[in-house]
Amino acid sequence: MRICVVGAGAIGGLLAARLQQAGEEVSVIARGPHLAAIKANGLKLIEENGSEIVARVAATDKIAEAGEQDLVILGMKAHQVAAVVSDLKQLYTSETMVLTAQNGIPWWYFFKHGGPYEGRKLDSVDPGGVVAANLPVERVLGSVVYPAAEIITPGVIKHIEGNRFSLSEIDNNETARVKLVSQALTKAGFKAPVVSDIRAELWTKLWGNLSFNPVSALTHATLEDLCRYPLTRGLVADMMREAQAVGEALGIRFRIPIEKRIAGGEAVGPHKTSMLQDIEAGRPVEADALIGSVIELGRIVDVPTPHLDTTYALVKLLSKTLSDQHGRLRVAST
Repeated sequence: MRICVVGAGAIGGLLAARLQQAGEEVSVIARGPHLAAIKANGLKLIEENGSEIVARVAATDKIAEAGEQDLVILGMKAHQVAAVVSDLKQLYTSETMVLTAQNGIPWWYFFKHGGPYEGRKLDSVDPGGVVAANLPVERVLGSVVYPAAEIITPGVIKHIEGNRFSLSEIDNNETARVKLVSQALTKAGFKAPVVSDIRAELWTKLWGNLSFNPVSALTHATLEDLCRYPLTRGLVADMMREAQAVGEALGIRFRIPIEKRIAGGEAVGPHKTSMLQDIEAGRPVEADALIGSVIELGRIVDVPTPHLDTTYALVKLLSKTLSDQHGRLRVAST
């Protein structure tokens, strides 16, 4: 397949490198020093076991230059999609699929939903409905992203752990095209099952993202440390309980207990969450997709979320302060 990864950062770069090595025709949209390094040296991936590959992918910062594609993978973070969505049409044929690979509640959550909120737009993840207006929902495939990775230097991606991308049509039908994408990712070495209830699986992953990420960003603690410290472990559990109440009000069944979900985060070890990495680098954080969206859903179904509200306010202000000061925040050893 012709595959374009728009946003070849940590997760997008992981996908691009593996897919190119598996024989797909891969191009990437990147920018700045990362783009320059990919053009000069290829996209380097350091696997979890220490092995390395260098993928020679076509790279550009201009979407139109990539040409028509069979599959477009949106590898950027949720708050970055609106800025590029109107340009994506330059990649489309009549059959082009668009795979969303963002964390958090997706902009399409209530599309092809079938419930009482069918077609409702979420301001937290799609302010003004820009994404919904410019990306035809018929093209969209959903995913739940489990790998952890980071850019350790421009052009170099380090795979930390995790190997699963759950896939689905957003109406949960098992179609030929979603099976085709599953086959491509499986060939590239991922576990890529086609799941029967994408929203339920989104919530299970989101449970960790909405709690671990902001607490890590605010405390500069790794997953292992924040899960082992009793006070933050308790806070994480409270945030998860609120989210579970919101999800259940929307018909979601949570299949594992909260303590098991926290234990799963602890088992990842001394890993910095993506939100902490963003704070350290002075980048905007995914607070709206990971937390603000759940708060908005809570308002819709009339479920209070006091711990989420407080944590959201703190991480949003921290992000704003760093943005206003053009700064970054990192704990340095003395």
